[in-house]
Amino acid sequence: MAGPDSTGKEKTRRQEPLDYSLVLVVLILVGFGLVVLYSTSAWNGQVKFADKAYYLKKQFLATALGLTAMYVVSRMDYHRLKALAVPGYVFSLLLSTAVLFFGDEYNGSRRWLSLGPLSFQPAEFAKLAVIVLLSFVISGRMKKITTLKQMFLVMVWILPIVGLVGTNNLSTAIIIMGIAVCLIFTASPGYGHFLLLGGLGIGFLGVFLSVESYRLERLAIWRNPEAYEKGYQTMQGLYAIGSGGLFGTGYGASLQKLGFVPEAQNDMIFSIVCEEFGLVGAVLLIGLFLLLVWRLLMIALHVPDLSGCLLAAGIMGHIVIQVILNIAVVTNTIPNTGITLPFVSYGGTSVLFLLAEMGLALSVSRNVRQEP
Repeated sequence: MAGPDSTGKEKTRRQEPLDYSLVLVVLILVGFGLVVLYSTSAWNGQVKFADKAYYLKKQFLATALGLTAMYVVSRMDYHRLKALAVPGYVFSLLLSTAVLFFGDEYNGSRRWLSLGPLSFQPAEFAKLAVIVLLSFVISGRMKKITTLKQMFLVMVWILPIVGLVGTNNLSTAIIIMGIAVCLIFTASPGYGHFLLLGGLGIGFLGVFLSVESYRLERLAIWRNPEAYEKGYQTMQGLYAIGSGGLFGTGYGASLQKLGFVPEAQNDMIFSIVCEEFGLVGAVLLIGLFLLLVWRLLMIALHVPDLSGCLLAAGIMGHIVIQVILNIAVVTNTIPNTGITLPFVSYGGTSVLFLLAEMGLALSVSRNVRQEP
């Protein structure tokens, strides 16, 4: 709540118009994603479902729902989410637990829950739930979050969801941990504690990797993908990137999407972008993500209250982490793991909750403090 200023006048809050620059960047990314998805998935859709537009239709429906969610959330007062932060987080825990017992397995990973003909990934909801929860938890104890102990107390909140999600989805668990670190870093006045926190995080990740043998196998494949059968996808993705050259082979002219890159419309879609649009197209796409991050950064810097700042910073952290990890996987900079490229890769649940996050960022941008 806004309090009186030094002259005794009450500060008022009014809603500003939508941040149209953010809306424009999001719409361009979504539109580009649908165009690229059709090119990338047409062959696979025809072979598996006798419908070239199979994946496009499903993604278009999820995008339409997501844009509706973005609009609805953008009209909300984000302060009201405080009452829903803990229940939403508990709900994400219940959904993640349900995946362990009733989840559907696809490509060796149990990550989906089905409700009749519909299926979704609870881990995508967990990212949003963690952003909302930690934003209000941290803003409520800002004066205390100056010591390593207090940082750990904040991190304790998300350990249950990290453990549940990480059982079958290590990449999303890493993203959730990264979001938490971004939020704590945003609110903390110092930097020294993050060196120790980062070291402990790396140690935790090392232990987590060693628990399952297949995770250690991924490290070996990353070091020498040509020596392993499971390195096939990585090698084909690199071939696609290399064959694109400076300007690419042209829209729809990719050869690697014709079964050479398995499930090219998913995590490896950036390799097809490089093949069809070349280095220039890849740089332009990365530039769009940079514009999106810049707008989110501006919102975080100029919103008047800490909870709004943390919400925008958490969404920004999510986008930055996921884009960097996806491109790093496709270029074999890090070991292969299932991480989608925001707004571009096929995945209805992903695009739905990403657009809901954009709506939340727009809601934050609308709330400013003005002198009467």
